[in-house]
Amino acid sequence: MRRPSSFPTRGLAALTVSLVLAGGLAACGPEDSGATASSGDQGKAAASGAPHKGGTLSVLNAEAQEDFDPARLYTSGGGNVPSLVFRTLTTRARKSGAAGSKVVPDLATDTGTPSKNATVWTYHLKKGLTYEDGTPITSADIKYGVERSFAGELSGGAPYLRDWLIGGADYQGPYKDKGKGGLDSIETPDESTIVFHLNKPEGEFPFLATQTQFAPVPKAKDTGTKYENHPVSSGPYKVVKNENDGERLLLERNPHWSAKTDDQRKAYPDRIDVRSGLDSAVINQRLSASAGADAAAVTTDTNLGPSELAKVTGDKKLAARVGTGHFGYTNYLAFNPKVKPFDNPKVREAIAYAVDRSSVINAAGGSSLAEPATTFLPDQKSFGSTGADPFPAGESGDPAKAKKLLAEAGYKNGLTITLTHNNAKNFATSPEIATALQDALKKAGITVKLKGVDQSSYSDTVYSVKTQPGAFLAGWGADWPSGGPFIGPVFDGRQIVEDGYNFNSGRLNDPAVNKEIDAINKVTDLGEAARRWGALDAKIGEKALVVPLFHPVYKRLAGTAVKNVVISDWTGVLDISQTAVK
Repeated sequence: MRRPSSFPTRGLAALTVSLVLAGGLAACGPEDSGATASSGDQGKAAASGAPHKGGTLSVLNAEAQEDFDPARLYTSGGGNVPSLVFRTLTTRARKSGAAGSKVVPDLATDTGTPSKNATVWTYHLKKGLTYEDGTPITSADIKYGVERSFAGELSGGAPYLRDWLIGGADYQGPYKDKGKGGLDSIETPDESTIVFHLNKPEGEFPFLATQTQFAPVPKAKDTGTKYENHPVSSGPYKVVKNENDGERLLLERNPHWSAKTDDQRKAYPDRIDVRSGLDSAVINQRLSASAGADAAAVTTDTNLGPSELAKVTGDKKLAARVGTGHFGYTNYLAFNPKVKPFDNPKVREAIAYAVDRSSVINAAGGSSLAEPATTFLPDQKSFGSTGADPFPAGESGDPAKAKKLLAEAGYKNGLTITLTHNNAKNFATSPEIATALQDALKKAGITVKLKGVDQSSYSDTVYSVKTQPGAFLAGWGADWPSGGPFIGPVFDGRQIVEDGYNFNSGRLNDPAVNKEIDAINKVTDLGEAARRWGALDAKIGEKALVVPLFHPVYKRLAGTAVKNVVISDWTGVLDISQTAVK
């Protein structure tokens, strides 16, 4: 349940990806870019002067920050707006580029101590942690925060805890627990220690502990489904207004937050005013003009489209306010071998050779918004991608090689296939991408019939075993920057789902692959784990169960008064916990 989509889509539900890009809807998740030229060049072209505290930062977004409850949010690394209010055991490093892909301590003193083959994880809280009312944060509050995320009425958050924690599969949350003490697999031997007992080894538990379900919640202040209106802050800001379920959020300083216990959030502005439900074009127009209060404005969910980028390119001052971000996401062509002729590996290989990635990238908005992909894993270092290309066909494809493989498969006169795509105009599953593939495959003697499905039912159609097409356009994003959330759901045979969303469209159930996934999950050295995920990705790629097409690139504007821009490879978007407006 890690962010499938049709190009960065926004909803923070368990089965959608978290980022919206202008130019079309399409991610945990995000989540859900700035005022400089690139994520590796932050600050050089930002508004002049050193950042100072004070002022109001405006956030102009297309999608509302719905369900502002730590149990219900589906966010990675604490998200953007949520991480201003909810601190967690661990968080993402608030740094630009690859350095921002690392997990670091937040409420905890470290990223966790594993034992018993990574099935037990122990955390100790920092001293001096308090809520917005000055009361201390305890390990019992974190235990309660995790447990309430199991309540049916607070569903929507990341699903891992139900799978990973002993007893999690049957637990229904504290409201039905009737004072029985909650999950026995979460122990709090004292007010500053919390211990998690898992069903199986999970070396990436520190990544999971960045999710908002690990934010502390004082039981006495829990108001159930109404908690989202005024959640008790553990971060630098508190909620003073929540209108229309997150359409407008007004945050002001939490006077009891201390930078002495939080070395990640800068908390420069006095107030953060989040306004959502805006048209994407309007957002970009306002940021471009930067008139009045909009000079101190940013967006965390609206990308520049091709036509907007063309205008920006001709304006040096405007271009200096565009930030570039990369989020771990891959758009790909998926095959279902249960449908002929995709049961034949040579047919799948032929299609892989026939794909013209240059035309696909043009259809996706050009090289400024998309980069070619040859591996399922994104190309950031934290994922471990080897950069392998099992079917090297260059940028424009190799029709001759494709025809040769088709002949070997018994289709010397070519064949006809159906490609399912989304009717909505979005960069991953759009008619434009499908048409680009149709034109490329035609050169190899493959006639492609296009079948459009309405956006409202696309995911239900392509991810259901009963209706899964033989070939369709898809995308996958990471809940955290590691190979685990990528490889497991899509290629672990034990995660094939017969009566729900099935993301293993290739129906791969290879004992060797499953065994290696289990082995990597035991590794607590994240660098070593990344290398092994990369090697496994390269091996799976040879099976041609998917054809990676491209990785998205995020281009976003910021107002003229915005300073201290940070864009990490974890989220790919401007980190408002670092932003200043004075």
